[in-house]
This record gives sequence, structure tokens and C-alpha cells, in this order.
Amino acid sequence: MADLRPIAAPFVVPGPSGVTVRTRLRDLTPGDERVLRLVGAHLGSLASKDLKARCAGGLKHSTQSWATRKRDLTAESSSRWAGAITKATHDQWALARRGQAAHIQSLEAGITTIRHRLSLPVGQKGTKRTPGGYRCAHEWFHKARRLQVLQDRLDQVRADREAGRVRVVRGGRRLLGTRHHLDTAQLTEAQWRERWEAGRWFLQADGESGKGFGNETIRITPEGEVSVKLPAPLAGLANARHGRYVLAAKVRLPYRGQEWADRVEANRAVAYRIHYDTGRGRWYVEASWQIPPTRTIPLQAALVDGVIGVDTNADHLAAWRLDTHGNPIGRPRRFFFDLSQGAQHRDAQVRHALTRLLNWARACGVRAIAVEDLDFRAEKTREKHGRKRRFRQLISGMPTGRLRARLTSMADATGIAIIAVDPAYTSKWGARHWQKPMTGPSRKTTRHDAASIAIGRRAQGHPIRRRTTPPRAHQSDVHGHRTVQADRSAPGREGPRPRIPGPRTRSVPPDAASTRATRTSTTVRGVRSDQVWVQDPLLLTVQER
Repeated sequence: MADLRPIAAPFVVPGPSGVTVRTRLRDLTPGDERVLRLVGAHLGSLASKDLKARCAGGLKHSTQSWATRKRDLTAESSSRWAGAITKATHDQWALARRGQAAHIQSLEAGITTIRHRLSLPVGQKGTKRTPGGYRCAHEWFHKARRLQVLQDRLDQVRADREAGRVRVVRGGRRLLGTRHHLDTAQLTEAQWRERWEAGRWFLQADGESGKGFGNETIRITPEGEVSVKLPAPLAGLANARHGRYVLAAKVRLPYRGQEWADRVEANRAVAYRIHYDTGRGRWYVEASWQIPPTRTIPLQAALVDGVIGVDTNADHLAAWRLDTHGNPIGRPRRFFFDLSQGAQHRDAQVRHALTRLLNWARACGVRAIAVEDLDFRAEKTREKHGRKRRFRQLISGMPTGRLRARLTSMADATGIAIIAVDPAYTSKWGARHWQKPMTGPSRKTTRHDAASIAIGRRAQGHPIRRRTTPPRAHQSDVHGHRTVQADRSAPGREGPRPRIPGPRTRSVPPDAASTRATRTSTTVRGVRSDQVWVQDPLLLTVQER
């Protein structure tokens, strides 16, 4: 039997360090929309030029080159707009570098798998942990060619990374590719052009503490008045003092509105972003600010009232509540979501499922939810699972990153701790040890439900294997501790059971000891049932001497 990989210890996930809320800009006049479009297009062109300059610099970037770029942008906009553009450029370049590193990791995983399978004889079967050889010589030949293709790609990406070259598309590479498949996307060229231009606009500004209402570039007062500092070439469109344009729309933040108002009144930094949704034809504004991370509680304190184990799947969350000893309580719960539509619909479905999960946890009085620390970056390659396209699509569609971020932020607001556990063998061991015992005549336990029990027990520090039944002849511990679950040398795993008042017979209720002395038996061994036997009261009398 091959050695199992080491399992990492569970840990409490730290809370979020920032907040982002969004609301709609209502009652905009045609003039307001015209100004926003002009400002977004002008600043978007400057952002494109700055991103091109940053990508050309590569690894030779320095503070001096940053200052030079910012000085050039200031002449065409303003000092604060230039700072916001250069910061967004650096964030986008860093994101491209992280994507480049992930792409290298994916290529290396695919190359390793192909080399291993090519080294095996054709038709050799694999095991549960390692794939076997290819099915036929035809497949072996094409995989050998694909190995060379992947190796060339890897060499090219490594060379780009060493040189500091990245490939970034402002507006989105997926939207750029949609231009060649308008019929499939059910878009006209004019509709695509509108989305493309709106995606390349730039209307965002970071906050600055000590300035008026926390932001000098895009300002929102506590009364909801929105004003924008116009760039220098568009200063003639201003309708307020100091080159500002005040929108006719009034903003109200329904979520965290009081927290936002307190920051604005205290002139603390708040960042804003204005964007246009072409599908709905609406303008939105997002407000974001930093918050001090919530102090994480110790793991044992989070588990004092039990835990809810959650198994993440492509279309639902399987959850089961466990007590402090790792025993499942009640019935399993499943929270379904549909991820077959657009990004906004998927995000709403995930939020709705997590809201129901957190409401159930609060109703149960549980202070901790255990989830798997999933990462499918090495599992999504088609070389890992061969012809199993549906399985690869399944794991690719699981919203692990988004669900983890959403659950962490939403749980922080409800005071529930999130515990991340190692996902190794949870589905396999859960199905082996818990699926059959938890299945009854009126309840069908799925593999995912059993995995949620395994996840919860791993978060509590218990082994996933359940306790075995004691010997039939001795329904007690006369044979010693049940060492199948824990060894005798493991302190604290299993102590002596508490003494329960009453007899140790399962067929007699616990209160039988208190009622046995006052209860009169009506049957006697060897006497027919039609005769009535009466106890002599004198025999129960004890005389004192």
C-alpha cells in the first residue's frame, strides 16, 4: 500500500480586510451620462498608454520610471487621476504575473503526466493514484506530439517570465475573443462595440484620509451628492467650483450605509468606482474601504458548540451538524445553486446558498463552519484525467475561490468562524466509514453527505474512522478501550465514560432503579397466568433491634 500524503492541520480562516458596497446611480440626465462617457473614454485611453509603457518596462521598473509616467499623465488629467491610473496599472501587471505563474504550473503538471504515461507500455492499466498507459498506439503517437507542443509553450512562457513580459488585454481577453463569434454570443457588432468601449473606460479613484469626505477625485457627500473632478482637457464641462461636475443623481447605500457615512463625515479614505452595465443600461457606483481584520478566535474556542461540516460540489453544498464529540446530529442539509448562466447570476446563486447556510448555523447555535481548502489548479488539465471531459468541466465549474471569499466575508458579519481543513481523502473515507451507517429506511445518505461528516471531524481533530461496535457478549468496556479508533498511548482521545444512574441494562429505562422498590410484580415463574399472586406485606417489614 502506498504511503498517504501528510494531512495539514486545520486552521481558522482570518476575516476580510476590506469592504465593497455597490449602489445604482438613478435619475441621471442625458448631460450627466455624456460627461461620464467622455471622462471614462479620456482616462481609459491614458490608462491604456500607461499599461503599454509599464509592460514595455518589464522587470526594469523603478520608482524613477513610475514618477516619470505619473508626471506625463498629470499634464493630461490631474495629479490624483494620474496616481489612480498608475496604481491600477501596477495591480493589473501584478495580476498578469500571477496568472503567468499559474500557467507555468499547469503546463508542468501536464508535461509530467504525459511523460509518465508515455513511459508505460500501451494498454497497461493504472491505479487509483497513478494513471496507466495509453489505450492504443494511435493515442500514444498523438500524445507524444502534444508533449512537444506543451514543452514549446512552457519554454516560451518561461522565457517571457524571465524577461518580465506579460500579455494583458484591457477590457478582457474573453470579450476580445467574442468579437469573432458574435453569432454564438448572440450579439450584434454595435452591441459588442458598446461593451468593449465600456470595459475600457477608467472611472475609479482611491481615497485619501484627511481630504474632503475621504476622496478628492470622486466625492460623495453624506447627503448623497456625487461630484467628479474633471481632467484638464474637459474642465470646460464643469458645473461647480474648482473644475468639478456634480451629477443630478443622489446616492444611498442600503448596505453598510451607516458605516460608510461615519467614515465620510470623519474624512477617512473611501475609494469609488463608477461603471456602466451595458446589458441593463444602468450606471453603478462602488464604494470600498479598508477595515481592521477581525481577530481570529482559537480553534478550540470556535468548536465549543460543535461544528457544521460543508462539502463543496458543482451544484450544491452538502452540510451536516456535528456535536463536540464528532457525532452527526439530525438530518443532512443541502443548499443548491445554479451556475449555468452569467457571472452576475452565478454570484447571486452563491450568495443565496451561503445565506441559507449561515442562517441555519445561527439557528443551530453553532459558532464554526468547516470547509475544504480546495485548489484545483493542478486538476483542471486535460492530461490529468485523460478523456474525462465531463469530470474536468465539473471541477472547473466549482466556485471554490469565489465561494471561499464570499463565505469568509459573510461569516465575519455574523460572528461565525470558518475553519479550513485539508481536503485529502475526505470523500473517499467519508463514504467508506459513514455513508452506510447513516443510511436508513427514511433517509438516503449520499457520498457528499458522508464527506461533510469527514470534514467536520477533521476540523475537530477526530479521526474520520467511526467507533466500532463493542463485543456482543460484553456491551461495556470489560475488554479495554476500543483501540480501533485511538491507541492507548494517545492521551485525551478517549477517557472513561460517565456513570449513568440506574442499571446497565439497555432494556430497562434509566429511571427503573427509583421505581423498582415501589413496583409490585404480577408474574411469578412457574405460576399460570390466570392466577393472581399477591405479595405478603409482612415480608417487606424490617424490624429494628
